[in-house]
Amino acid sequence: MSEHRRKPPQPQGGGRAAARRGQSGSSSGRRAAPRGATGSPADYGLGQQPVEEERSYSGRAEARRAAQRSTGSRRRAPEPARGGRRGAPPGGPGRGRAAPPGKKRIIDYPRAGKYGAARWVPSWKLVTGLFIGFFGSMVAAAGIAYAMVGVPDLAKTATAQNNVFYWSDGSEMVATGGETNRQIVNLSQIPKEMQYAVISQENKTFYTDSGIDPKGIARALFNMARGGETQGGSTITQQYVKNAMLADQSQTVSRKFKEILVSIKVGSTMKKDEIMQGYLNSAYYGRGAYGIQAAARAYFNKDAVDLDAGQCAFLAAMLKGATYYDPAGATSFDEAATPQANQKRALAQMQNTLDKMVQYGHLSASERAKFTTLPKWQNPRSNNKLSGQVGYLVDLAKAYLVNKKILTSDQLETGGYSIYTTFDKKKVKQLQTAVTNIQKANIKPKQRPKTDTHVQFGGASVDPTSGAIEAIYGGGDATKHFTNNADSTGAQVGSTFKPFVLAAAMKWGVRDPEGPEEQPQDERTQVSPKSLYSGKNKLKIKEYNGDFWKDDKGKEWLQTNDGNESLGNPPDYRIDLREAMQFSVNSAYVQLGMDVGLDKVKESAEDAGILPGSLAGTSFPSFSIGISDPSAIRMAGAYATFASSGEQRDPYSVQRVTSRDGTVYSHKVVSKEAFTPQVADNVTDVLKTVVDKGTGTSARLTGRQVAGKTGTTDGNKSAWFVGYTPQLSTAITMFRLDDNEKNKQREFLEMYGTGGQEKIHGASFPAEIWHDYMEQALKGRPAKDFPTPEPIGEIVNDVPSPTPSITPSETATSPTPSPTPSETLTSPSPSPSESCKFSWQCSTNGGTDTGGTDGGVTPTPTATDTSGTGNTRGNGNGGLFGGSGG
Repeated sequence: MSEHRRKPPQPQGGGRAAARRGQSGSSSGRRAAPRGATGSPADYGLGQQPVEEERSYSGRAEARRAAQRSTGSRRRAPEPARGGRRGAPPGGPGRGRAAPPGKKRIIDYPRAGKYGAARWVPSWKLVTGLFIGFFGSMVAAAGIAYAMVGVPDLAKTATAQNNVFYWSDGSEMVATGGETNRQIVNLSQIPKEMQYAVISQENKTFYTDSGIDPKGIARALFNMARGGETQGGSTITQQYVKNAMLADQSQTVSRKFKEILVSIKVGSTMKKDEIMQGYLNSAYYGRGAYGIQAAARAYFNKDAVDLDAGQCAFLAAMLKGATYYDPAGATSFDEAATPQANQKRALAQMQNTLDKMVQYGHLSASERAKFTTLPKWQNPRSNNKLSGQVGYLVDLAKAYLVNKKILTSDQLETGGYSIYTTFDKKKVKQLQTAVTNIQKANIKPKQRPKTDTHVQFGGASVDPTSGAIEAIYGGGDATKHFTNNADSTGAQVGSTFKPFVLAAAMKWGVRDPEGPEEQPQDERTQVSPKSLYSGKNKLKIKEYNGDFWKDDKGKEWLQTNDGNESLGNPPDYRIDLREAMQFSVNSAYVQLGMDVGLDKVKESAEDAGILPGSLAGTSFPSFSIGISDPSAIRMAGAYATFASSGEQRDPYSVQRVTSRDGTVYSHKVVSKEAFTPQVADNVTDVLKTVVDKGTGTSARLTGRQVAGKTGTTDGNKSAWFVGYTPQLSTAITMFRLDDNEKNKQREFLEMYGTGGQEKIHGASFPAEIWHDYMEQALKGRPAKDFPTPEPIGEIVNDVPSPTPSITPSETATSPTPSPTPSETLTSPSPSPSESCKFSWQCSTNGGTDTGGTDGGVTPTPTATDTSGTGNTRGNGNGGLFGGSGG
C-alpha cells in the first residue's frame, strides 16, 4: 500500500463526528444547519439511522463511485411537522426562504413561477415579440414575392383561343371565339378623348395615385371571404394587370395578392402613359374585340385613331360589360340584355362619361353638346363562319353554358374549349330548306309590300326521349337578323295552348260549384274527353260557381269563335272536348279553363315545360286560348312531354364540353313525371284527331301517326303549328315584326292578306313547313305508334242531346251538319277532301284553324299582362329557350 494514499472521504451525514457536530450545533442554537438539513434528527445521524463504518478505498475513482452510491441510495427526509411555511414547495427551505431560481427559457410559456390561470396568460413581452416576429416575416415574404413577380408583357398574354363547336355526330361545326385577336397600337394612335373617357369614368386620380386602391382591395377581399364574386381592379393600373394575367383567371385570394403585388410593381416601374397604352390595348369591349383597335373595327369599322369623342365615350361604356351595353343586345346570355334595354343603358353611361369629361376639364361643353345620341354602330357579326343558322346555334350553345353556370362568358371569350352540341346537321339543313321553300313560294314583299314585308319564321325540334334540341330555325341569317326566333319571339301561341287546358282538366278535374274556390283534387271531378261544353259564339263565360265573369270595368265577357260561328248541337250548342279541340272551338275551352281554375291551367303548362316568365296573367279567361308567348323551343319541349307519356325533360343544346384539362361538363338526362301516362296519352289521342280530320290535316305524314295543334292569335299577328310523333316534336311559328333597331316598340303586325291569303292560320304556312320538314327529318326511321290511352274521367255536362251538328250563330250562314261524336272517335282518317266538308273548315292549304285568341266582345288582354293587374313586361326578349322573359 502506498504511503501517499489519501484518507478516503467520510460518508455524508453519518459517523460520530457528524453526530458531534449536530449535537454541538443543537446546543448552541446559533450555528447554521448543514446543507440539505431539514431539522429532523435523522439529518444529523441520530435516531434510527445506522452509522456507517469507515471504509478505505483503493483510489479516487472508487471513492467517487462510492459517494455517488451513497447519495443515490439515501432516502428522502420526511417533511418537518413544523417550521415550514404553508404552501412552500416540497423540500424547500425553512420559513421565509425563497425557492432557488430555475433554468431560464427563451419563450417563457407557460410562465414559470405563476400558478393557476396566470400561468397561461402570456406576458406583454411575449405578445410584443410574437407580433414583431410575425410582422417581420410578412414583410420579408412580401419583399421576396415583390422581387419575384415581373411586369407583364402584353404581347405575350391574353391572346384568345378558338372554341370548337361540333355537331351531334362529332363532326366540326365551326371554330370561333378567338377570331378577333387583339391588335396592339401605340398610345399616339389612341385619341386623347378615349384616354380621358376611361380616366373620367373609372380612375380620375390615375396620374397621381400609386396604382392601387387600398379601399377597393379591402372590399374585394371581404367579398371573396364572404363567398361572393371577386370584384375587378379599382384603378386602371389594377385593371391592366388583371387583363394581362388572363392566363390565370382563378378567383382566389392568392391570385388577388399576386395581382396587388404586380400592380404595385407596375405602378413603381412603368410610366403612366405605358400603363394607359397597355390597359386600352388589353381591355375587352365585347364582340370578341380585345383592345381599342379591334373594338373600333367591331363597332364602327374604323381605326382607333379616327374615333370621335362620342364614340370614345360609347366604347368606355362597353368596358362596363358588353353583355348589358352592346346596343345589338345579348338576349341569348341574359333575358335582361334586350336591344332596347342595352341601348338605354349604353346611352345613359355614354352621357354620364361625357359629362364627367367636361367636369374634370377634359372636354369643352360646346364639343360635348354634339353627342346626345348613340353613335351609329354596325352589324355585330362580321364572321362569315357564323352566317345562316350557325350563328344562332353557337349563340344557343353558349347561352346554355353561361345560364347553367357551366362556363362564364369570360371563360368562353378566353376560349380553348371543345363544345359538343345536340344539333343534327341534316335536320338543321332540312328545317332551313322547308322554311325557305315556303317563304320563297308565297311571300312576295315586292309584289305585296303592305302585307308581305317583315314576315318572319321560327322553329325548333326536340327529341322527346331526352330533351335534346336537334334543330332550330332562328331566322334568315344570323349575321343580319340578330334575334333567334327559335328561342325568343314574343309571338302569342294562340290555340296551341289548349292542350294544357285539357291536361289540367284530366289531371285536376273541374271544381264543385257548391264548394270553395280552392278545392283539393279528391273533391273535383276528373274530366273525360267526351265531356260536353258549349261551342256557342259570343258565349257568356261563367265562374266555376255559376256567376258570370266580369272584367275590372264590370263588363261581362262574351267569348267569340273565329268567324263568329257557333259550333255544336243546338239549342245550347254542346260539343265534346275532342271535337272542340279538333275544330279549335274557343268558347268550350275558355269555359273549361274557368271550371278547372286558371291557376291549375298555368301549373299544367309549367309542368309540361313552359317557363313561368313567358306566361301571361291568369286573371283573364282568355289565358286558356294562348295569350302567352313561349318560345318555339319551349313549345316543342312541352309537346314532347305528351309524346313521352307525361315524362318531362328540359330542352338542352350541349352534350359535352372538354378542354385541355379533360372533361368540363357532361349532360345527364333528368326526367320528372309531369302527367300520368293516362293523362298524357289521352291528350295525345285527342291531338291525333286534330291532324287526322281537324284543322291540322296539312301536317299529316305518310304512314305515321301525328298529334298536333294549330294556333292563330288575336288580330292575326302570329300563327303556329306544334306537333309530334313518338320520335320528334317540332314547333313552327310565323309572324310579322319589324325588329329593326329603329323600331323600339317591336309591334307585331297583322297578317291579313299576307302570302295572298285572306288570313294566316296555323293550318296554312306553319303546318306546311312542319309537314315538309318532318317528312325529311324522319325519313328512313321506322314508324312508331302512340300508346293506346286508358279511359279517363267522367263525362261532365252529360245530358241527352240530338246528333251534334255545327250550327252558325245568328249572323252566320248555315253549314252542313257535322259528324256525330262517335264518328269522330272511330272513323278512319279521311282524305283532305273529306275533311274539308264545311266552308268554315277549309282553305287552299287544308283545314283552317277556327280558334285562337280572336277574343271576346271585351278586348282580349295582351301577353304583357303577367299578373292580371295591369303589370307589363317586354315583348319577345327571351332567355334560355324561353320566349319573352323566360
